[in-house]
Amino acid sequence: MSGRHELKHNINASDYSQLRARLRTVAKLDENAGADGSYKIRSLYFDNYSDKAVMEKLSGLSRREKFRLRYYNGDTSFIRLERKSKANRLAYKEGATITAEQCAAILAGNYERLRIPEIPLFMELYTKICYQNLRPRNIVEYHREAYIYKAGNVRITFDRNIKTSNSVTGFLIPNSVTIPAAKAMIMEIKYDGFLPDIIRDIIGIDCRNQTEFSKYLVARLV
Repeated sequence: MSGRHELKHNINASDYSQLRARLRTVAKLDENAGADGSYKIRSLYFDNYSDKAVMEKLSGLSRREKFRLRYYNGDTSFIRLERKSKANRLAYKEGATITAEQCAAILAGNYERLRIPEIPLFMELYTKICYQNLRPRNIVEYHREAYIYKAGNVRITFDRNIKTSNSVTGFLIPNSVTIPAAKAMIMEIKYDGFLPDIIRDIIGIDCRNQTEFSKYLVARLV
């Protein structure tokens, strides 16, 4: 599994309007986008009673990880279990499909449903539930507009309307109540070995200050 570069920047409404107009001339809009060009992401993050994931982020550890469940546009027929990790300033992501029934069992505390040796990611989460006391901790949802540029495997996203809830039992109810977590709009640039000059110039990356913004962290601090 190879790592990807991941850069984050806070932007304002004016930046967003200009950037999306420029990107649409060279990059492809994500195929999951709706009529307004965006789609909704709903995630459930795991953490323990010592707030391991929160503390790793706040401490700026170079090696850290988070587990999450995720689905899109309110469609619980396709859910992913993911492990997002950072090492040596590169981002890594592993994923496996999980059913709504399995998710419901996990939310009810039946973690044995993860004991499926044929799915290593399930077994890894199960092990860490047992030995690190990971538990479903917080829902984070937001709207994302994404653009894809083939050279360099570049993906540029704009995330907005970030909301949260600590009522984890509502994760599988797409319209369950959430509250605002941040007013920020975050632009993320993800790429493999290199960032093409055309994308670098469009987004003006050399003139922007990076941020370590974490949607899970701001959700937990609400």
